[in-house]
Amino acid sequence: MILVTGATGTIGREVVRLLSGRLPLRILARDPGRVTSVTRTDEVVAGDYRDKNSLSRGLRGVRSAFVVTSDIGGQDDTRFVTAARTAGVRHLVKLSAAAVTDPLADDLITRWQRGAEETIRTSGLDWTFLRPRSFMSNTLGWASTIRTEGVVRALYGTTRNACVDPRDIARVAVKALTEPGHEGKAYALTGPEAISAVEQAERLGRVLRRPVRFEELGPEQAWAQWSRRYPEPIAEALLAGVERQLAGAKAGVDSTVERLTARPATSYAAWARDHATAFAG
Repeated sequence: MILVTGATGTIGREVVRLLSGRLPLRILARDPGRVTSVTRTDEVVAGDYRDKNSLSRGLRGVRSAFVVTSDIGGQDDTRFVTAARTAGVRHLVKLSAAAVTDPLADDLITRWQRGAEETIRTSGLDWTFLRPRSFMSNTLGWASTIRTEGVVRALYGTTRNACVDPRDIARVAVKALTEPGHEGKAYALTGPEAISAVEQAERLGRVLRRPVRFEELGPEQAWAQWSRRYPEPIAEALLAGVERQLAGAKAGVDSTVERLTARPATSYAAWARDHATAFAG
């Protein structure tokens, strides 16, 4: 039995789609009604990391689990590892982040991810860490202003990030969950190129067949947006990440996706074509 958490999120949803109907599959979700892409053979159960009993029920009979946590700075990974060890789970595939390997990254989000990895690494269970760069799907945050104004606004628009298609991350996750030989491995996952926001706006314009212009935000404007949307420590972490991108820390391209999945990593242009309706309205 394979357990998938985070099944209503960007990566977990894709992992479920790829595994559904193939193998015995259980999905643990706070709101089972939001889980999609399942077949009648899949088992969807209600569960919460803070509910020890629901974790025990969800992990019963599970061999491998895909672990996604989002309580930044919290103890959800510790709770899950404790329950998994008690239930006899053998292998955890953890969605982490590329920044954990950057010695200059010391923001709240990165420290939390490093701590989660260490909790799993020292758990006595087999583990695989997935360390992606930014998700291409993050640019869906531009959809509203593209639809209404034909504009993308971002900070440091000419800096480059080797962002990755979430579907590629999910394909690697499925490999790690279903095949031997991935235990004790940490995989850096990137797209096939480092691309800037200016270039992404241009490629979206090509897909939409209309101009999409780029407008540069200043640091104060970006901070104002993030601090309205997120708690201050999270906004500070996001700003720190963009500053590291300005220094070139996120431009490295890795071939792991192609090596593990036997198919090239998806380009941003291809991702944009597949998601054009979100930007077109």
